Amino acid sequence: MNAMGPIDQHRVVITGIGSISSLGHNVPTIWEGLTTGQSGIEKISRANAEMLHVKIAAEVKDYDPADHFDEKQLPFYDRFTQFALIAAREAIQDSGIDFQKDDLFEETAAIVASGVGGWTTIDEAFTRMYETGQARAHPLTVPRLMISAAASQVTMNFGLKGPAFCVSSACSSGNHAMGEAYWMIRTGRARAAVTGGSEAAFSIIAQRAWESVRVLAKDKCRPFSKGRQGMVIGEGAGMVIMERLEDAIARGAKIYAEVAGYGLSSDAGDIVMPDQKGGEKAMRIALQSAALNPEDIDYINAHGTGTQMNDVTETAAIKGVFGNHAHALKISSTKSMHGHALGAASALEMIATLKAVETGIVPPTINYGEPDPKCDLDYVPNEAQEMTVNGAISNSLAFGGLNAVIALRKHA
Repeated sequence: MNAMGPIDQHRVVITGIGSISSLGHNVPTIWEGLTTGQSGIEKISRANAEMLHVKIAAEVKDYDPADHFDEKQLPFYDRFTQFALIAAREAIQDSGIDFQKDDLFEETAAIVASGVGGWTTIDEAFTRMYETGQARAHPLTVPRLMISAAASQVTMNFGLKGPAFCVSSACSSGNHAMGEAYWMIRTGRARAAVTGGSEAAFSIIAQRAWESVRVLAKDKCRPFSKGRQGMVIGEGAGMVIMERLEDAIARGAKIYAEVAGYGLSSDAGDIVMPDQKGGEKAMRIALQSAALNPEDIDYINAHGTGTQMNDVTETAAIKGVFGNHAHALKISSTKSMHGHALGAASALEMIATLKAVETGIVPPTINYGEPDPKCDLDYVPNEAQEMTVNGAISNSLAFGGLNAVIALRKHA
């Protein structure tokens, strides 16, 4: 790899975005759903909902893999890999980036996150052995179920030979992947990156496991609202193209936003209970690394799962970092619409945050009813709002106390 210059020389921008989720199969459709307050949460179809206590989820609908992939390649792809490739394809096309020009393919990273990887393949393997009695697993089981499979397939599909790996850190996986891609470009270890997260984890076993944690809502996801019952599991992928600002300007690329900072921390506390101080630390580091003051932030895409403790803790952490300015912020949880897509959650939320910066439209938190006295900020209830977004952060505060926050700045 060619030398890229001194540490911290390069500013990093996002020039392409792609996504698939319960709200649609591409960014324009998903953004329309987000800004009009549509819900992608419905009765589960990919598992027998009658066997479950919680019968709702945010599944990708009307999806036929054959519409997207050649029949010879499809056997190699678990559902989560398919989603990653679809989102990456859209992001690359949107960016207009040419990896063959100036041998850019040698210096482009592929960092793709997932919380559980090829869960669909695992489920099929268990069914094959224990329900149908077949003695052997399918020969492609391991290549499909690997958590790193999506990252590998992105490199192979698009001919990328730079740094490539998977990040798996529960619901912060996507932000960790995109944050590390940002640091790679900023510090000269890569010129560009295809990065984000993907997840597809629906099965009877997976849903039963989540039911046992007692964090699932039975009807709707109501982040920050009094009477909220919990989160709703989702699936999908979000991918972005990051590159050096000077490269984007040189080729006349459209710039969605500058990646201004990245903060991460660990609670070192409970495996499931969030800690206010950990979230505060990650937000502070993101602002400090971006050279942004709290007053420079206009919008926060919150982690906002809809669980009792998470929403109260995140609200307190925002107040701890932003002080009086917290009440001037617009804060929304798009999980109320696309569900909690686990390792892909923060990647889906990054797409929403980028579009908010680009369009000046802040997506709502839908299903918001009676205010919770412990959650007393402006959560953009039920309807999108128009405003100029010059600075934004996207929070991800995962199980295990693994926190990752990315700060964006509008590019003039």
